[in-house]
Amino acid sequence: MIAIVDYNAGNLTSVARALAKIGYDHRITGDPTEIENAERVIFPGVGAAGSAMESLKRSGLDEALREVLQKGKPLLGICLGTQIILEKSRENNADCLGLIKGDVRHFPPDMTDSGGCRLKIPHMGWNTIALTIDHPVFADCPAEAEFYFVHSYYPVPMNEESVIATTDYGIAFASVIGHYNLVACQFHPEKSGRPGLRILENFCRWRPC
Repeated sequence: MIAIVDYNAGNLTSVARALAKIGYDHRITGDPTEIENAERVIFPGVGAAGSAMESLKRSGLDEALREVLQKGKPLLGICLGTQIILEKSRENNADCLGLIKGDVRHFPPDMTDSGGCRLKIPHMGWNTIALTIDHPVFADCPAEAEFYFVHSYYPVPMNEESVIATTDYGIAFASVIGHYNLVACQFHPEKSGRPGLRILENFCRWRPC
């Protein structure tokens, strides 16, 4: 069973629908024991880092996620779930989970595109990713595939080895991060059409070394 972590941070039904479409058993749950006992875990979310971390700590889900990582079970972060796996977020000055060393920063307010036009924040819409390493969760994803983003903050891992893919939006930022049994996407694979479903299906089959 795949556990989808419910910590009052956004609509989880789109993730559940995507898993149902590709034929994988899943459950939306906020029960730490159920999450620790799941075969694999998806950690999505939207909203603010501070309130999300308060909810995780209040429910004991922060420790459950650390236990999932320690046990070597596949763990997928999505959007806010990608940001708060780092140590610190400049949003709300929040102390985060610390599953990966690094922090989360706001896009600079004066970003422009290649033509000099001011870019909007949040970064909202479709964009490509550039893999920095081959990763099983991104197998058979076309290089030109676009994924759906909506965010004002972005992850900055301390170690380059934690960066799996980057995206350009005024600046080049880490759009996929991870290590060992953890992979996390700043974009929403569940809202990204066939390429996103491919990523979810790869994750559901992934057996980290």
